[in-house]
Amino acid sequence: MKEVAWTIMIIVIMNVVLVPIAHADSREESMQIESDSAIVMDASTGKVLYEKHAKEPMYPASLTKIATAIYAIENGKLDEVVTVSSNARKVDGTTVFLEKGEQVTLKKLIQGLLINSGNDAGVAIAEHLSGNVKTFAKDLNTYLTEVIGTKQTNFENPHGLFNEDHVTTAEDLAKITQYAMNNDVFMDIFSTKELEWNGKTWDTTIQTHHKLVKEEIPYKGVTGGKNGFVAQSGFTLATTAERDDLKLITVTLKSDVVEDSYNDTIKLLDYGFENFTTSSIPKGTTFTFGEQEYAATEELVYTHAHKDKLEEEMDADGILKLVNENGEIVNKFQLDEVNRDKPVVASKSSSNQPDIASIMERFFSSTYLYLAFFIGVLMIFYFQVRKLRLKRRDKYFY
Repeated sequence: MKEVAWTIMIIVIMNVVLVPIAHADSREESMQIESDSAIVMDASTGKVLYEKHAKEPMYPASLTKIATAIYAIENGKLDEVVTVSSNARKVDGTTVFLEKGEQVTLKKLIQGLLINSGNDAGVAIAEHLSGNVKTFAKDLNTYLTEVIGTKQTNFENPHGLFNEDHVTTAEDLAKITQYAMNNDVFMDIFSTKELEWNGKTWDTTIQTHHKLVKEEIPYKGVTGGKNGFVAQSGFTLATTAERDDLKLITVTLKSDVVEDSYNDTIKLLDYGFENFTTSSIPKGTTFTFGEQEYAATEELVYTHAHKDKLEEEMDADGILKLVNENGEIVNKFQLDEVNRDKPVVASKSSSNQPDIASIMERFFSSTYLYLAFFIGVLMIFYFQVRKLRLKRRDKYFY
């Protein structure tokens, strides 16, 4: 009987302590991402949902072309005619077979760059916008740092052919892709499966090399992508996908085999779609702290785990915090003070403190573990006392 009671106690304590932790982390641990570096990011908010060495500098290969494309779209005129140089004609790697002296619009070069991964198109773009590749790389790096906010990116060329100083991170590439997704021209090209190409020496239909985009590997919701490879970088992949209101970006870097880059991408997308959702607070919603009223001047979009039960809390600085049942801040927003002389577009009140039900829920969730521990201690004490009593009783029997 004693052994049974001990077994029950141990099982109870292990379930209380270990099961919630295992449940929270098991999906991430079970993904077994093979790529050296990987990330899945919510495109609407920039929230990182999962990462593996995402801040580690890596060689991106042709994922560089995502940056070149959005830079060209924003800093050039799409209908401008570009004259192809001998430098562009002679570049190594994948090309769209441009000829020296051939005249092509900037938009067509961007299409050749993103869809068919044309390195020659990349050089032609760089020379057209900045005069030469070296100056273009400098201009591109400044743009990425100052406009997009990259932290560890240094590009030496527009196409991603190997250079030991040509590095970025999965996190920076996700940021670049997130920024580019807001541009309709970029997304139209990024999502293109195939395009009729009529060149000076090459008439064909160019096709994306990204297997999820061209549906060679079916996956629901894919909206765009770019792949890359050089020997030093391994296989690299950037992918965007959307289901319902959740938009995701995945980046995988340095996969030893191409299948791993796609398998990792699918695992990352599955993890994001199965575990997270995007919600919003309407523009004009008001909140209060004491006597002061604050309002959302724009729609407040945030992403959170499906299981999260969020409470809205205001502070004296006008910061709205979204807090889950464990007391963790999922997101926060700076709101504007309301001028009481002006009408409010919408209304929703929130006190500066969570309600009683929320407090009790957090209290019990945080004290559950302590309660189980206390019960365990009582059971141990009970058996020790019982053991002592039995010993005393045994002294009177021979």
